[in-house]
Amino acid sequence: MVARRVTSLDVAKAAGVSRTTVSLVLNEVQGIQISESTRHRVIDAAHELEYVPNAAARALVSSRAQLIGLVLTRSTHHIASDSFLTQILDGLIENVHAHGMRLLIDIIEPEHQKEAYLELVRSKHIDGIILSGPRMDDEALQALTDDGFPTVLMGQVPGKNYYCVDVDNLAASQMAVSHLVGLGHKRIACITNAPLTYTAAAERLAGYRKALEDAHIPYDESLVRYGDFSLSSGYKQMYNLYESGTCFTAAFVASDEVAMGATAAVREHGLSVPKDLAMVGFDDLPLAYYMDPPLTTVHLPAIDLARQAIDMLIRILKGKHLTKKQRILDTYLVVRQSCGTQLKGGMA
Repeated sequence: MVARRVTSLDVAKAAGVSRTTVSLVLNEVQGIQISESTRHRVIDAAHELEYVPNAAARALVSSRAQLIGLVLTRSTHHIASDSFLTQILDGLIENVHAHGMRLLIDIIEPEHQKEAYLELVRSKHIDGIILSGPRMDDEALQALTDDGFPTVLMGQVPGKNYYCVDVDNLAASQMAVSHLVGLGHKRIACITNAPLTYTAAAERLAGYRKALEDAHIPYDESLVRYGDFSLSSGYKQMYNLYESGTCFTAAFVASDEVAMGATAAVREHGLSVPKDLAMVGFDDLPLAYYMDPPLTTVHLPAIDLARQAIDMLIRILKGKHLTKKQRILDTYLVVRQSCGTQLKGGMA
């Protein structure tokens, strides 16, 4: 026999209240005077009976779809190979479900951003947006936030006061490059994680430049290449660096994913990490530990970024006051074997 589904009427009877009160309490409807003791009775009864609210009914009561949209501003090609995204999704899905909501994922390529945002909002298929990987040239994002639609960025846009959760990409990259400088390297190449229209890429390049400046090492444009999220872009740009004939003893690759591809290009030139090239990555993907050699990298708290973004968006949806619109999480350098030890023969 199939067990009968527990209904809100069952919860109401167990708590000694009306069905309407159960609905108001469990949907956290604001502006209704209900005593704390009554709220506790309803919540306790719902837990004891293992009551699962009907999604359609909740949407009718709250005038919401109980659906949060995760918007990814990259091509499907980039996303298919993005190991970092899996960590973000783990954190988002776990915490969205904890709030009785669901997650909708939408991939919006840059040239279609404005129309796609408007379609999402006008259709009312989602209650709020978490946008991963903001771009500095995203004019549609400003229109979205000006309209007051609940939106939280995973990342920042310089000069804009959006709700966001991020790390200090500049300081983290500066820390990574300073580690290479401390080992005696002066000729340090850089491969960005993405095109510079993405704010994180521009900030990580700025951190690279700041570390060189602090060490009184001249910035050399010939040592800089631009990745595109993927392993193949890391391979291509590192290969290009070697083929250009420029001299370098270390590399800051601003994404572990891109660094994996770059390592393959090093080997293809008959060289090895760290014997011939010291390398530092960024993200601390689980795979970084299993690279050969294990990759020194900046730890980016991916799951906590996701949790904080959900928490911020839920608070906005509930009309709660937020004292800060920006949350900046800590990073740290994970030192493994890819940088080797002090450069022999002094600075190079």
